[in-house]
Amino acid sequence: MRKTVLFLSVLSIVGASLSVQTRAQRGGTAVAPPADLVLTNGRIVTVDDARPEAEAIAISKDRIQAIGSAADIRLMTGPNTQVIDLQGQLAIPGFIESHGHFASVGGAQLELNLMNVQSWDEIVRMVADAVSHAKPGQWIYGRGWHQEKWTSRPVPNVEGFPTHASLDKVSPNNPVALEHASGHAAFVNGKAMELSNIRRPTESPAGGEILRDKNGDAIGLMRETAQKLIKNGAGEPEPTREERDARARKELALAAQEALSKGITTFEDAGSPLATIDVMKKMVDEGRMPIRLWVMVRQDNASIAPKLAQYRMIDYGEGRLTVRAIKKVMDGALGSHGAWLLAPYEDKPESTGLQTMKTPDIEETARLAMANGYQLAVHAIGDRANRETLDIFERAFKANPSKRDLRWRVEHAQHLNAMDIPRFGRIGVIASMQAIHCTSDGPYVLERLGRARAQEGAYVWQKLMKSGATVANGTDAPVEDVDPIPSYYASVSRKLKDGSVFFPDQRMSRMEALKSYTINGAYAGFEEDNRGSLKPGKYADITVLSKDILKIPEDEIPTAKVTYTIVGGKVAYKK
Repeated sequence: MRKTVLFLSVLSIVGASLSVQTRAQRGGTAVAPPADLVLTNGRIVTVDDARPEAEAIAISKDRIQAIGSAADIRLMTGPNTQVIDLQGQLAIPGFIESHGHFASVGGAQLELNLMNVQSWDEIVRMVADAVSHAKPGQWIYGRGWHQEKWTSRPVPNVEGFPTHASLDKVSPNNPVALEHASGHAAFVNGKAMELSNIRRPTESPAGGEILRDKNGDAIGLMRETAQKLIKNGAGEPEPTREERDARARKELALAAQEALSKGITTFEDAGSPLATIDVMKKMVDEGRMPIRLWVMVRQDNASIAPKLAQYRMIDYGEGRLTVRAIKKVMDGALGSHGAWLLAPYEDKPESTGLQTMKTPDIEETARLAMANGYQLAVHAIGDRANRETLDIFERAFKANPSKRDLRWRVEHAQHLNAMDIPRFGRIGVIASMQAIHCTSDGPYVLERLGRARAQEGAYVWQKLMKSGATVANGTDAPVEDVDPIPSYYASVSRKLKDGSVFFPDQRMSRMEALKSYTINGAYAGFEEDNRGSLKPGKYADITVLSKDILKIPEDEIPTAKVTYTIVGGKVAYKK
């Protein structure tokens, strides 16, 4: 009897404690300390099924303290509480960019921006202007061009690509290297080929191609691994370690500001070498990294094998840096005919694309990832590349039956064979996809694949989700603008520039699209316990939008703008 009374007394104490805690979270008692920051008078969508919506949110230090009505949260304000009146705007979990190239986002701002050019002639004019401001022999760099997006084909051309003669006329003494928007090809002028020792006898490397004209002369287009033949910086003084680090710092700082201005609070970096990770860590230690980074190591197996244990970091520096994945590249891109296909291209029947990395090399990476507690993330765009990648994953999983919930990732999963779609859900593979690629690439996908193959497996978000797979969203920046809003719009509309809709049955609902950019991205990096949704105890990472993208007419979604980006309870960007 005494034990029963004691047990009931303990239950009463616990119950009273929980009741006080609950009221404190709601701001209904003095037990709750004043919040550091309060967002109120808006629509807060939490992406938390337990409490989907609220009017206000209270933040203490870098964590969410409470979520509730405006009246409840008002009780948690004190004399030093910063209060932001949302004025009816939408607050959501901070966007998570699930696949971008962080340093390159900054680096692209230091080169010619060719993303929105309309023709090859326009590029030639931009290069001519850059040469007029350059030192003799200085390299001219640019990126972002895409031959399929020009209004006309250059004359002469090979497979739609120009020849280097036009660049040579405006830049005979300055080497020029212009990276394709996809990152899977580059165009160089004659001086760059001369300095790189690319001559008529030079053979194309495995997994790449030096594109030539009918006479056998290189036109300047280096496809896939052939880009490695370009000796960037040849003829210029070798930069010192200090100069390289300074450049890296500048790129990272520019990338952080660009991402924050677009509402991104966590950026999943799709591959950096160890030296760049060193600079990231230094910036975190110095308090100079205003965004959260989740990083894939991208370097050859021999270089990273002895250092993986040392570099593995989880939530380092108050959640500013995580390193827990290794990136490999199985094939190229669809736009450059580098995606590795099971059957030939419709518009290039002599080719099935390129395998850019040998299967045994990626299998060795899988072994290293398994042994060191890393995720393996493999770039795979074509259906053959995706099948080969899933085969590697499945063999690794079967060889390590005691290891569960590995969340290995296919980066892009852009074109799949129907037989392979169910495998994602069955074996627990993350599909890290970029919805903006669907609408950006859509105009030429049918040319490359034909209608039947495109319908079967191109950007099949619904088919993957129905298989049980998690789909995480992103932009592949700087391949596309890092802005999540256009990619979100592509997710729910699949609308091309001409107004047509690319296989509408695969569209996401608005909430599915929001989850793909928040909680799914967090899950894809094992970070769903501290970000990706708004609930007490999680990081206070919040994006505020000028318009409610869950309610406004679909065609108005692209007009929504970021008004606040909050990282760890601090306003990192304000419009």
